[in-house]
Amino acid sequence: MAELLSGLTPVRRASHTKIVATVGPVSDSPEMLVRMIRAGVDVFRINTAHGSAEDHARRLAAIRKASDDIGHPVAVLVDLEGPKMRLGELPGGVLECNAGDALTFVRGEHSDQPGQLTCTYEALIDELTIGDRILMADGAVALQVEQVDQDFAACRVRQAGRIKSRQGINLPGVKLHAAALSDSDRPSAEWAATAGVDFLGLSFVRRADDVVELRRLIEKAGGETQIVAKIEKPEALENLDAIIAATDAVMVARGDLGVEIDIARIAVVQKEIVAACRRAHKPVIIATQMLESMHHASLPTRAEATDVANAILDGADACMLSGETAVGDHPLEVVKMMHRVAVATEPLAGSFGTLPRGAVPLPQAPNITGAVTYAAALIAEQLKARLIAVATVTGRSALEVSQQRTDVPIIGVSTSPAILRRMALYWGVIPLAGAPVDDEGLLEFLMSRGGRNRDIRIGDRIVMVAGTRGSDGRHNAVIVHEVR
Repeated sequence: MAELLSGLTPVRRASHTKIVATVGPVSDSPEMLVRMIRAGVDVFRINTAHGSAEDHARRLAAIRKASDDIGHPVAVLVDLEGPKMRLGELPGGVLECNAGDALTFVRGEHSDQPGQLTCTYEALIDELTIGDRILMADGAVALQVEQVDQDFAACRVRQAGRIKSRQGINLPGVKLHAAALSDSDRPSAEWAATAGVDFLGLSFVRRADDVVELRRLIEKAGGETQIVAKIEKPEALENLDAIIAATDAVMVARGDLGVEIDIARIAVVQKEIVAACRRAHKPVIIATQMLESMHHASLPTRAEATDVANAILDGADACMLSGETAVGDHPLEVVKMMHRVAVATEPLAGSFGTLPRGAVPLPQAPNITGAVTYAAALIAEQLKARLIAVATVTGRSALEVSQQRTDVPIIGVSTSPAILRRMALYWGVIPLAGAPVDDEGLLEFLMSRGGRNRDIRIGDRIVMVAGTRGSDGRHNAVIVHEVR
């Protein structure tokens, strides 16, 4: 289908895969946000690792205004930094590390002594033991710990390269004691919950309890923000199914994950995570360096375009842009490019059997709803329906239809603006604002509006996921309407 019912909604959609775009200095103006939504952005990401609390609040307000101006729901994901370890300040800002050089980590965040390094993570020295590896500059520079004392850790350079002030530090194989929800992240999480942010990204998740702790904070703040668990630690892979069960969505955060595990395994691990999320019917986002070269180039590399396509073929719900849209030279063009790759890839997905239908109702959801949404998708495909419509209180039923991966466009409606925005992350779901939620009213609305725009014509079939009287709010029926 060339476009997903462009006349029904203010924004044209030709792809099912959702696009997450990070907001930054080059993309946070109201005018640019509107243009990016029209180009295909469904979720905007605010990265709390950069900028002030005032910056985050200003960007949230600008995104909400852009969405309201267009009349199309988009979601906001606030990404918590987590216990990220970074180098302190280096004399001159840069240090060349040669193989065999002796370097020493000392406490504090600054040292003028040659060969001494500092770290923003105060407990770094306490976490290290002899033989541990320390990776810096995204794994380009590797050290090995040779001696640990109360106030220092003496290391030897095993892989040469250049390091810069404030670059990230990774300790592959070291089980850190720091909580995933750091003390510095709590104010950001509380703000996000009270401000009505749609999704909170929890960094460096290691176990399901990390997700539970953040959920308690959100509930205590009186919010309903959903949680995106970022998979970027080996421990998370060991506890993957439990983490997926505890969270609302998952992000494959390939930046730190590709340093924490053998980079040769990153593609396989990505597929394993996506498959686990598909089994559990949880949305999954693929992130980091998807169109990295478009920071400055007007076109991506062939490998990058292939990477995006493979994520879609794996069954990802969304692909994410980071620095490309936050600080890059072509924020609008990179969104359009990701959209183009999705449009070119999605029609082929079924040919490779990579987007399997969810054949079994979800254990976490009522069996009736799971079976009905599965049947609705199957019927819609067999009848070559024009669309599937689902009115939902929590968004869960729309997510269930989404997870069936049908080619038929899915219209999601709700009386709650927050639920409409939440559905913006769901593969193939078009959140439609201003539509009635009762079955007859919704059908009349779709017929009237779709007929005026020639989106719906005589002979078209509309499949509705409905709830009969006495169904306790569950969707327990499929209604098929043929336009006459």
